[in-house]
Amino acid sequence: MNPTVRANPARFLRHDIVDKVLLKDLPSLYGIGDTQELNRFFNVLAFNSGNEVSLEALATHSGINKAKLGDYLEYLEAAFLIRRVHRIDDSALRLQRARTFKVYLTNPSIRAALFGMVGAEDDAMGSLAETAVWSQWLHSEAMSRSLHYARWKSGRKDLEVDIVSIDARTQKPRFMVEIKWSDRAPYALKELRGLQELAGKYELARPPLVTTRTYTGHADLEGVSIEFIPVALHCYTIARNLLRSA
Repeated sequence: MNPTVRANPARFLRHDIVDKVLLKDLPSLYGIGDTQELNRFFNVLAFNSGNEVSLEALATHSGINKAKLGDYLEYLEAAFLIRRVHRIDDSALRLQRARTFKVYLTNPSIRAALFGMVGAEDDAMGSLAETAVWSQWLHSEAMSRSLHYARWKSGRKDLEVDIVSIDARTQKPRFMVEIKWSDRAPYALKELRGLQELAGKYELARPPLVTTRTYTGHADLEGVSIEFIPVALHCYTIARNLLRSA
């Protein structure tokens, strides 16, 4: 690695990569004239990586009209700075008129470069753990495009599963993952109701997985076998398997 980059990786990410993509000539090729507005909007997305958003809420928060926001999102995705993830319901069907979606940075380090380092106990670590997992899936365009998040209403509760892979041939779920940055889940299985309910409806290729901070093990939740693995090991495993199959 270049000694200058090693000495200040945040500057390299912020100025040499992000700024060149956002503030130089490339946006104009996509018809974007206000690069400062684009940069401010990207900062909002970067700070909220891993969160569910809507064009309506983004427009209200940013003061930018929805049509322009759509252009910005398309450009940022084409520039490989973000990835939009679409929602499905408990029938594993993508909502054609869904108003919400999730946005992830393609590299969680970008958030640190823009806003400073995040500690292990910081509230942002949960969303950054999701972002880290997503950054590994992006090694495979085909696989990453098969991934969605699920959210639906069960009674009065909203249930969610962070990652659901849909088989292109059968249009049924292949595997499911709930991303946690905590060792609490194995001892609070009732909090995994969304994963248990959705996984119980389908014959999956592998047991549903829940990431943890350090815990490795298995549990049974009302007949659904669940695997627990540290999020760092899960990230490594995804990248290793995708690169081996490339």
